Amino acid sequence: MTSPLTNKYRIESVDMLRGIVMIIMALDHVRDFFHIDAYTDDPLNLDTTTPILFFTRWITHLCAPTFLFLSGVSIYLQGIRKTKKELSGFTIKRGLWLIVFECTAMAFITNFDPTFAVIPLVVIWAIGISMVILGLLIHLPYKLILTIGLMIVLGHNLLDIPESAPGFEGGFWWDLLHSSHFATYSFAPGHIILIIYPFLPWTGLMIMGYCSGVFFTSSHTPDQRRKITFRIGVGLIAFFVVIRFSNFYGDPFPWTMQENGVLTFFSFMKVHKYPPSLLYMSVTIGIGFILLSLLEGIRNRFTTITTVFGRTALFYYALHFLVMHIVIAILFFLNGKHTIQEAIDAGTPFLFVMPGEGYSLGVVYMVWATLVASLYPVCKWYDHYKTNHKEKWWLSYL
Repeated sequence: MTSPLTNKYRIESVDMLRGIVMIIMALDHVRDFFHIDAYTDDPLNLDTTTPILFFTRWITHLCAPTFLFLSGVSIYLQGIRKTKKELSGFTIKRGLWLIVFECTAMAFITNFDPTFAVIPLVVIWAIGISMVILGLLIHLPYKLILTIGLMIVLGHNLLDIPESAPGFEGGFWWDLLHSSHFATYSFAPGHIILIIYPFLPWTGLMIMGYCSGVFFTSSHTPDQRRKITFRIGVGLIAFFVVIRFSNFYGDPFPWTMQENGVLTFFSFMKVHKYPPSLLYMSVTIGIGFILLSLLEGIRNRFTTITTVFGRTALFYYALHFLVMHIVIAILFFLNGKHTIQEAIDAGTPFLFVMPGEGYSLGVVYMVWATLVASLYPVCKWYDHYKTNHKEKWWLSYL
């Protein structure tokens, strides 16, 4: 019987999918930095969007939930070679490290502000705090962990009910838990926390990923896993279609009939990300499961590239932000700006990005392709370095 530790192709399929969503993720961030309408309109605004613009934004919905889910899967697989105590301790420590990384390195990379006047809690924070919570839950029986995950994922949209009441104000802990609305809270004179990713639904998603890790071990043959992941994926998408059509539950914003079929479809697919609704998670993870099924056993140049990005996800994430921000800062001054104060006064999330200034969607796609291609050799080197320096314990946190 194949050992779980030598059953490499399944772990590779997880890395492949993680790499694919990391590549797609860069598209959305390039759009944030370079698209002319990035801060003057919403790409999902049905009154002004175009099919290509809507698709450009919507396809990136796959990234955060897939990454959180696969992080849970990876934690389960680590449990094959670790005791529960070791797995719990490592998961908690790595989660705390990611929170620190978000509030320091990523805060600087995204804002270029050495005073850290704004600390944004974004996806790395969500991954970190979810790991801390999952690390505490690991000691519980598997079925109880699964029950907790299902309760969070299926039930968190019940919190939409009190939130929809006129005049509702949840406060810091409520915003941190479930409904941020990009709320800001001062924690020191001249310093604020910006809550972008409330953690409860993301934590539920990671827990479900952890519980799904059982399908990725040698207890299932490759053919069994392919069938299971495909059926789960189709089931989740069918669940999304039925519940979304009912307009009864699962997303705070109902879909509506529009002036034509395309816009009606867009309205149907426009699900809520902040926080991720049940329907948002269902359709994105459903697609993720189908992709895992299709990637099973695949070996070619493309999967080799995506595996490298998947194995160096955090390194790639930080590096692609840094490169984009440096490039946009250079363009800021080349385009005739003279002082940093002009960039500060613009009030955009990223310093040197000016509302109403930028480039067409075609240029965005060219910049995206160039960025990903240029980062591949660096990520490949880093992956090789990690593989050949396993004695460096700190690399396991990166």
